[in-house]
Parts: sequence; C-alpha cells; structure tokens
Amino acid sequence: MGNIKALEWRYATKKFDAEKILPKDKLEVLKQAFNLTATSYGLQPIKMVVVHDKELQARLKAHSYNQDQVSTASHLLVICIEDKIDPDFIEQYFKRVKHIRETPEEVLKPFKNFLMDDFKAKPKDEITRWAVNQAYLSLGTLLTVCATEEIDACPMEGFEPEKYDELLNLDRYNLKSVLALPVGYRAKDDMFSSFKKVRRPLEEVIIEID
Repeated sequence: MGNIKALEWRYATKKFDAEKILPKDKLEVLKQAFNLTATSYGLQPIKMVVVHDKELQARLKAHSYNQDQVSTASHLLVICIEDKIDPDFIEQYFKRVKHIRETPEEVLKPFKNFLMDDFKAKPKDEITRWAVNQAYLSLGTLLTVCATEEIDACPMEGFEPEKYDELLNLDRYNLKSVLALPVGYRAKDDMFSSFKKVRRPLEEVIIEID
C-alpha cells in the first residue's frame, strides 16, 4: 500500500476488535518509530508507555470519558513528556552524541553551551509547552506508521492526565501524560470505517510560490 493510499485507509477508529491482538513485530515497529521521530534539537523530551494490561486499560477508560477505544484496543500507547528538563538532561544528550558519533568535545561545546544557557533562561511553563509540542510530533509519526503498517489507531486528547499519571505511577519516572493512542484492529461493524474522508479541496490548503 502506497503512502497516500495508506493515509486514505486510516481513520480515527471508534470501535476496536477486542479479540485481535497486535503481533509483537508490529508493536516493535511502533516503538522504533516513536524513538526515531523528529524532536527539537534532537533532545527527545518524551517517552511512551505501552499498556497491555486489560484491567488497567479498563481503569484508564473511566478517566477517558468512558471512551471504549481505551479498553478494547489491543494496546494503549500513552505519550508522555519529561517533567524535569535540566542541565543534566541536556548533558546526557551530548554524552550520547559523543559516544555514538565520536564527535570531539570542542566541536560539541558551543552548541551545548548555547542549549544550557537557552533552557536556563526559559521559565518552566515555556519548557513544558515546548516538550508538549514534541509529543504531538511523535503522534504524527505514529499515526503515519500505523497507516502504512495497517494498524488501526485513535489519537486522543480526551482524558484526565492527572488520573493517568496516578494510575501509571508516572511520578516515579518524572513523566507527565500528554496524549493517548489506542492501537489495534478495527471491528467489522465500526460504521466509521466506511465513511468518506471530509477534507478541504487541495487548492484551498496548498499555496505554491514559484
């Protein structure tokens, strides 16, 4: 399936087949895709929690405005942001760069100093907003990969983050939940799967400057 066909095939799945479980290799693709997503400066201030405990999914549903997708999906992916983005977090990034690319310290130092100073000057709420933007970038990547892999998904903002944080014990990981993405396979009787896509005409959303 080509990319455009895959994107035409995908939709926000409203009803999952609770009996169909995502194979391990498909789940691994989603994990890798999440890790390879673009993030600002390459800092990756995000992590993903993979939930496959049906009892826990049912409890999370109660804090997702009782949306069935949360409990009936094969897996529930919860995209989170780091709650503590400090000099040590940035330092760890540059250690990875140095280890993986073998980049000399003198080459890395100017950029590292810039980031250290830049983040030190930002208030926490601004850093949080920046991190949340990175979570949305990863959601876009996951939705596209789901489409190409013929995995059904339903992107969700409609849940209570504080309750998710509590039930998933995210405090111990210094994380806060931002987005939820139930994944699996659509139920045969999900009427939304046959609906035509409603999009503005291409000429209304694309501006070409020659």
